Amino acid sequence: MNQQTKIKLFDEFSEPAAVEALVSELHLQTQSDRQYSLMEFCGGHTHALFRYGLKSLLPTNIRMIHGPGCPVCVLPRGRIDSVIELLERHPEIILCTYADLMRVPGSRQINFIKLKAQGKNIQMVYSPFDALVLAEKNPEKNIVFLAIGFETTAPATATALQMAKAKNTKNFFVYCLHLLTPPAVQQVIDAPDVRKMGSVVIDGFIGPGHVSAIIGSEPFEAFAKEYQKPVVIAGFTPVDMLQSLLMLVQMINLGQPQVMNQYTRSVSKKGNAKAKEILSQVFTLRNNFDWRGLGQVPSSAYQLSPSFKEFDAEIKFNIQDLQAKDHVACLCGHIIRGLKQPSDCKLFGKACTPDNPIGSCMVSSEGSCAAYFHYQPNNGSTP
Repeated sequence: MNQQTKIKLFDEFSEPAAVEALVSELHLQTQSDRQYSLMEFCGGHTHALFRYGLKSLLPTNIRMIHGPGCPVCVLPRGRIDSVIELLERHPEIILCTYADLMRVPGSRQINFIKLKAQGKNIQMVYSPFDALVLAEKNPEKNIVFLAIGFETTAPATATALQMAKAKNTKNFFVYCLHLLTPPAVQQVIDAPDVRKMGSVVIDGFIGPGHVSAIIGSEPFEAFAKEYQKPVVIAGFTPVDMLQSLLMLVQMINLGQPQVMNQYTRSVSKKGNAKAKEILSQVFTLRNNFDWRGLGQVPSSAYQLSPSFKEFDAEIKFNIQDLQAKDHVACLCGHIIRGLKQPSDCKLFGKACTPDNPIGSCMVSSEGSCAAYFHYQPNNGSTP
């Protein structure tokens, strides 16, 4: 698809007349005597709501709750500390990871940018294949790729590992922190430890579009059947978002929760069969994984399977799962659960900014705090 085609496609899904028609229909369908609490799970959807000014167009009784669908935001501080400790023990390692992770602070407010300035060999890469090429060009160095992301980015990591195995690459390792979306949705709905921390009643979900392009819409059907929560898999344009909200409102009004796929141009019920096959060949599930704001979530993260253990950085370098508390004044965990808005945090826009982030929600391009800071009037001081 060339750039001109992409622009034309986006124009079709942001046409003012189509947006106005959907906004009018949404106001017409919304019942004035009830509240609609809807969670957009994906951070990309959060930013779309703000970037296009959609929140200001919604009926006042539709409350958008920003969910934990930002892999950088939900990564606990202890995992950053684990990598910092690794680099302190093995200064000869070249660490490769995505740019979003470079500014996430650990418990000592040290991030990878600061470590790089101190002389640690840390490289920002666009993909795991960049890290693999670096390993091939530097056979005397151990390359560790710090892999994060949901099911969207996991197939690329898996493919890079398959390539490394086929080439018998001896100096390429992966610290796998890939997370799974459906278990986190379930934790948001009913996990006991989340209820103890406080939770919110959610009437429906905007399902993650990019994730669903890999896993399909089928994994979300349990939330409609067992929990009576409608889910609409959505794209990321203004028309996509408004159409998906309208579909949710209509299902809630009828009391007929289903999983509906608005993003049909990219998502199917079964998903990408080849990508899922690669994931099953390379990864297995961790029994538990600690998410920032959600606590321990069972079967919610990947680890390398035994057949790829020679590439597992956790095994090779004995990486420990360190525990670390968030900054005492940071509300990132509460924001991820939908209990607070970024503007409720005393640090927001003051001590915590994109240039000097205290919490991960301000760091990531998909973080809620970053969305409020960049798109809200007065840096999000008004909800």
